[in-house]
Amino acid sequence: MADNNSFTSHFIELRSRLLNSLIFIFVIFIISYVFAEHLYNFLVEPYSKAVRDEGGQRRLIFTALHETFITYIKVAFFSAIFIGSPVLLIQIYKFIAPGLYKNEKQALLPYLISTPILFLLGGLLVYYLVMPLAIKFFLSFETLGSNTTLPIQLEAKVNEYLSLIMRLIFAFGISFQLPILLNLLARIGVVNSNYLKTRRRYVIVIIFAIAAILTPPDPITQVGLAIPLLLLYELSIFTVKFTEKKRDKENLEDA
Repeated sequence: MADNNSFTSHFIELRSRLLNSLIFIFVIFIISYVFAEHLYNFLVEPYSKAVRDEGGQRRLIFTALHETFITYIKVAFFSAIFIGSPVLLIQIYKFIAPGLYKNEKQALLPYLISTPILFLLGGLLVYYLVMPLAIKFFLSFETLGSNTTLPIQLEAKVNEYLSLIMRLIFAFGISFQLPILLNLLARIGVVNSNYLKTRRRYVIVIIFAIAAILTPPDPITQVGLAIPLLLLYELSIFTVKFTEKKRDKENLEDA
């Protein structure tokens, strides 16, 4: 009976924390939709800047009556998920924290903090570096035309631009979780620093293959994702080695 009561109380607590997180995300969604036009204009800024640098006049078009409305809904949804995810992670951490030892809490907390930070760094890399370079690369395929040929010009769609930049932000943000994943695998004994070093050549091939899958078929975004991932892999080797030394030191102290 006591076990059933304990399970019920834990289930009620988990449901309460998840419900509070969902309510918070929903509130952020509503607020984000109110400012969806401003948020979208912020996301369009790399395109606007690239166009201004080219010295041309551009516009974004929509070809369906509901397209802009649906796009603003997506903007609000992405904004709510991005802002609400740390709150959800904190609620999950608070739920499992009472069942953890002090050293386990100290080990888990850095991962909890670094996860949104690394995701944000990936998004910033897309916004300020990869996206402007990719846009200029795509615009280079435009032609002015002549007496015998028609001009080739870009008429970017509202929803397609959002899909492109959000795809890149999520691809970079999730890929930037590589150090966290490798460190967690090292903590449970699946990999170690020597293993990561000896598999470096294979990882390089895998990283470029992943970059080719997650990004559009152009060299700018593919290389823009692959190079940071390679650097993060090298950083992971260093952090895993540091974790191993710290764990060995703790084992000696316990002995």
